[in-house]
Amino acid sequence: MRSEKLSIPGASGQRLSARLDVPLVGPPLAYALFAHCFTCNKNLKAISHISRALTRERIAVLRFDFTGLGESEGEFADTNFSSNVADLIAAAEFLGAEFEAPKLLVGHSLGGAAVLQAAAQIPSALAVVTIGAPADPSHVIRLLGRTRETIDARGEADIVLAGRTFRIKKHFLDDLERTRMEETIRNLRRALLVLHSPVDTIVGIENAARIFQAAKHPKSFISLDRADHLLSDERDAAYVGALIAAWSRKYIESPSESASLSAPAGNHVVVRTGESGYLTEILAGGHALIADEPVSAGGSGMGPTPYDYLLAALGACTSITLRMYADRKGWPLESILITLSHRKIHAVDCRECETESGKVDDIERVIELIGRLGDLERERLLDIADKCPVHRTLRSEVIIQTRLKNNEGGM
Repeated sequence: MRSEKLSIPGASGQRLSARLDVPLVGPPLAYALFAHCFTCNKNLKAISHISRALTRERIAVLRFDFTGLGESEGEFADTNFSSNVADLIAAAEFLGAEFEAPKLLVGHSLGGAAVLQAAAQIPSALAVVTIGAPADPSHVIRLLGRTRETIDARGEADIVLAGRTFRIKKHFLDDLERTRMEETIRNLRRALLVLHSPVDTIVGIENAARIFQAAKHPKSFISLDRADHLLSDERDAAYVGALIAAWSRKYIESPSESASLSAPAGNHVVVRTGESGYLTEILAGGHALIADEPVSAGGSGMGPTPYDYLLAALGACTSITLRMYADRKGWPLESILITLSHRKIHAVDCRECETESGKVDDIERVIELIGRLGDLERERLLDIADKCPVHRTLRSEVIIQTRLKNNEGGM
């Protein structure tokens, strides 16, 4: 994904720090608005992973810091749940004015309760997703422990959450207790997806049950087995993002929009790696893919390696070429199974190599032909395997021209 840092107006006039994540290539299919958890910020790793998964499906995501949090202006002590909801509505209005009004609302933890509350005032929203959300925002009060007594007595108190100190005032608690979510959820009138982990120790799974029971159809629930509340395992966050993208397309995509999507011009493949880690996005022929390195090599192991794709290209080309040839001949080839492996070997150990020093690439390709084929047919297909275009490319001289793109966007 590509990410742009923005400054957007909040409900109280303060400037809110935001990021707009957009697809690697081409216009977004739709825009989503993301609300983060209590005292979190837009740069939480889980949010980034979810946003990346959504942008791969051509859904742009606006994520921002609520007033007084992260890089946004204002004092956290002067905010409450209602002001967070107002910030969400202001962010949706900004999207509508500058880009396109959001069709999808996603909220994590207390942010989930906030998007449920804000949805009625965001007419463009067609679908809402909650992740580990409380059924009632007053659930947050339980996190305060004995600090609640101090706030009641003194009107405010400092609490430490995730190593950071926040000042909570009594009006914050009063606002939480005044908010009643059941009627709001019952009158949501949007498609709803509830995501929750059964082992969530911060917001229990019973909250998901209450939200789901109060909501009317269309509604869906998916259990995030073994995930913690903050989705700290990036595999869980990526899984959540993929689920949201697949589910929401039913509600936010129109046939005309789908038909208008186009791949990069010509036979171009677009690849992007971000500022940290090796997880890489690929857009090829209009299809979104990812590549990565294994954990042992410093990656996250969330996608095939570049050499995996090289083997996949050779295997796919071989299999398709054999299918085409067998079909043209009318041979009873039922299916083709190809297993490939790659390694580096010393040139002196290679009897067939012209190179005499250093290392060479050794690819083993094992082809299984399934069907009632004769020996002559099988031998002919083995010969044809070496004639697939990718095989020929790998065995021929390849010219790779590399140049830098200038800062003005030209070539």
